[in-house]
Amino acid sequence: MPDAKILIVDDHEDTLYALESALAPLGYQLGRATSGDEALKQVLRGQVGLLVLDVRMPRVGGLEVVRYMRRVEQTQHIPVVLVTGFGPDHELTSAAFGLGVADLVMKPVDPWVLRTKVRYLYDARRRQLALEQEIRDLRALVKDHPGAAGTDEPGPRAALPHPDPRVPPQRASEAHDGELEQDRT
Repeated sequence: MPDAKILIVDDHEDTLYALESALAPLGYQLGRATSGDEALKQVLRGQVGLLVLDVRMPRVGGLEVVRYMRRVEQTQHIPVVLVTGFGPDHELTSAAFGLGVADLVMKPVDPWVLRTKVRYLYDARRRQLALEQEIRDLRALVKDHPGAAGTDEPGPRAALPHPDPRVPPQRASEAHDGELEQDRT
């Protein structure tokens, strides 16, 4: 996700410009779409890390875009900030958060508030993806070592590399024996 963009979606050109201007100081790559259909196409192509999405647009509105995204595995966890110009609406708020929208922002948008919310959500998603990748890497590392903890293979546990390359590998059983000796003293 390092090069994933923030996709800004609104059917009014002046609003798109205002939202882009508010988010530009963050330094993230920004994309734009002028309809829900166009937004979905870009999201499905990949490389979208977060959506700033207008609620009411012709044909396919923001809630419909989110509803579709939540049904597709590759897009269901992309954070969405909905933008609305129709004031606080309990029904809209309930529907939005029920679909898993991360936040709801009212127009006129305060640029500082939008930047703060987007920075937090985008960075949190980026950290989550990095942790998920690290878990996959560690599982693959353990899986590739015969006798490693969590495998059904008998025999001594294989030497696993230490995260610090300056530390020599140590068999898990040796490390465990050393811990036991320290506990006895």
